Amino acid sequence: MTTAASAPITDYLRLGLAFDRLEEGFVDAYTGDPALRAEVAAAPAPDPAVLADRARGLSSELPAELGPARVEFLRAHLAALECSARKFAGEEIAFVDEVRAYFDVDIDLGDQQAYRDAHAAMAAELGVPGASGVALAEAYAAYKRSDEIPPDRVDECVRAFAGALRERVRSTHPLPDSEIVEFEVVTDKPWSGFNYYLGDYRSRVAINLDLTQYMSTLPHLIAHEAYPGHHTEHCRKEEILVGGGQQEQTLFVVNTPQCLMAEGLADHALHAAIGPDWGQWAQEIYADLGLRFDGARAVRMARASAGLVGVRQDAALLLHDRRADQDTVAEFLQQWLLAPPERARQMLRFLTSPLWRAYISTYVEGYRLLGEWLDAAPETQRLERFGRLLDEPLTPALLRAELQDPRPGQ
Repeated sequence: MTTAASAPITDYLRLGLAFDRLEEGFVDAYTGDPALRAEVAAAPAPDPAVLADRARGLSSELPAELGPARVEFLRAHLAALECSARKFAGEEIAFVDEVRAYFDVDIDLGDQQAYRDAHAAMAAELGVPGASGVALAEAYAAYKRSDEIPPDRVDECVRAFAGALRERVRSTHPLPDSEIVEFEVVTDKPWSGFNYYLGDYRSRVAINLDLTQYMSTLPHLIAHEAYPGHHTEHCRKEEILVGGGQQEQTLFVVNTPQCLMAEGLADHALHAAIGPDWGQWAQEIYADLGLRFDGARAVRMARASAGLVGVRQDAALLLHDRRADQDTVAEFLQQWLLAPPERARQMLRFLTSPLWRAYISTYVEGYRLLGEWLDAAPETQRLERFGRLLDEPLTPALLRAELQDPRPGQ
């Protein structure tokens, strides 16, 4: 039976699913009624301007009986969908405004002094204190070469870390017995890894072999995509929220606040599962595989380079807001990320994709906002607070409100 509360939810799902008719891949995951998806797929191709009008209308029609948290979640996502529809309709929207509408964050260029400070810290750790420019890039490239995972060993490393993380996470954030992640290696993609959530507590995680996989970053990648990152979040929300009647959580579309929350959660996943000194844990796993890895040094390098988190967002701003050409932006990425030319060009593939061009802000601003929110809790409550990210339909606005006015127990 359709109720006054369920009808707007069905309309929201129908609206979101329609965007996959405009660009395939816009719907990242849908685990709801397959008949609704089939209905949308069989309908005439949608008019983006009509979708924008419908998003505005739905936002004003949400019934109060849904409760304030669900209403806020839906309104934030309808605002993002309205902006996407306007873009598909050909409307010119300033890049900063586009990011604000999609992810509910304001962005600006970072402080290059912070990048210089990060370079100084990295140079000291690399044993070339005071080095910069070419000398620092060469020292960093040598470090990265020593950190490479041989391509024929990537698959077993992936499975070793997935198994270890799965066991750890299931002890703190229980998952259904039937949950499973299947890993595959792919090529010719603009990303290093991707989670395809299939519903019924199943995910397929693709690892891009076009990009060299490193011992220091693979544990982060597996935690990000699987345990306790994207796969874990999807499973928990499917069981708790969808199981509790929040059918809007069956839909996950790109360029929405949901994405910023998910990527921020996933980027803090290894810390949540293992702790800030994850290096020794990883070193022991690699040792069991016959690979030498200096975990303590990897942790120190990660901390030294943490100040560079905003560089890729700056590159997007230069490209789409300041109208810099691709060669200039590639040089910017090479300068501050110490990236080789081919890696910088790979990053540009992501930054110039019509679907993904704004998405880099989910990693940068999601990492910052969720990190600040997690750090606001005592260390003894950090794991419990991370659990809220897994289990609740939180939004950037709600996290900012809690940071300004924390209530007992938050």
